[in-house]
Amino acid sequence: MKTILLGKSSLRSSRLAYGCWRIAPTEEAGRTSGRAAILAAVEAGYTLFDHADIYCDGRAEQAFGAVLREVPELRARLVIATKCGIRKPGEPSPDAPVRYDFSRSHIVWSCEQSLRRLGIETIDLYQLHRPDWLMNPEEVAAAFAQLREQGKVREFGVSNFRPSQVTALQQALPFPLAVNQVEISLACLGCFNDGTLDQCLAERITPLAWSPLGGGLLADGARKLLAWQERYDVRRIVAELDAQARALGTTRGNVALAWLLKHPAGIVPLVGSTKPEKIREAAGAEAVELTREQWYRLLEASLGAPLP
Repeated sequence: MKTILLGKSSLRSSRLAYGCWRIAPTEEAGRTSGRAAILAAVEAGYTLFDHADIYCDGRAEQAFGAVLREVPELRARLVIATKCGIRKPGEPSPDAPVRYDFSRSHIVWSCEQSLRRLGIETIDLYQLHRPDWLMNPEEVAAAFAQLREQGKVREFGVSNFRPSQVTALQQALPFPLAVNQVEISLACLGCFNDGTLDQCLAERITPLAWSPLGGGLLADGARKLLAWQERYDVRRIVAELDAQARALGTTRGNVALAWLLKHPAGIVPLVGSTKPEKIREAAGAEAVELTREQWYRLLEASLGAPLP
């Protein structure tokens, strides 16, 4: 698989990344199906593996760490990313609500816990998961500086941040943010309209796309999520994807991924299937070349109307 630099950093990622958020719903699943998914992704050429401290209540990081212990030579080949900042209800007191926490102490503590679960000395890419309404950019900068000086993190990024939030944090940092992980797909065009992708182009921040297939709705997943259909006519998008897949000799999902890969911001889609055959299949999206006309036909299908 081809690679791409992440932002202005020295980190280099495969053009598609693997999202580990579902690999360990249970400890047993992490040891079996989760392990198989990780190894399938490695064999298919994925080098960026995306985690978060809350994925499967920490079991996703633990399952990944177990694979690294089993095959230690993998560590040097992979870019390991994880995130922090979401705190669950009931912690530390029973009446505590769900909240976001970018305090220096929580960022540092969370990083150390992720390092322990992953069984590594340094996280390649560490991200803030969802914007904390109480974020103090100077406090976050102090936490990042501490983790970098201690050799615990190489590069930093954010997730689900609006452009204004990225700017506020970036102004407090002495080094550039590498990525902004946001929802982007043919069934979610918000980043095209709110300035996120424009900022990524202008500041050389790499967009990581979560749910690039709309939770499976744009591939072969069950058509269950009615909320998606309230925003977009998924059937219309799928019909155009199918037409282009037939013409190109590929799958519907790979056309949807190729649509993201064509954007000049260098979008890196996060593939989240836990089925080895689907992980391998998605890697083929890199070879799908869409013309400008094909790209815009898909955009028109998503918008539901011709461009003005």
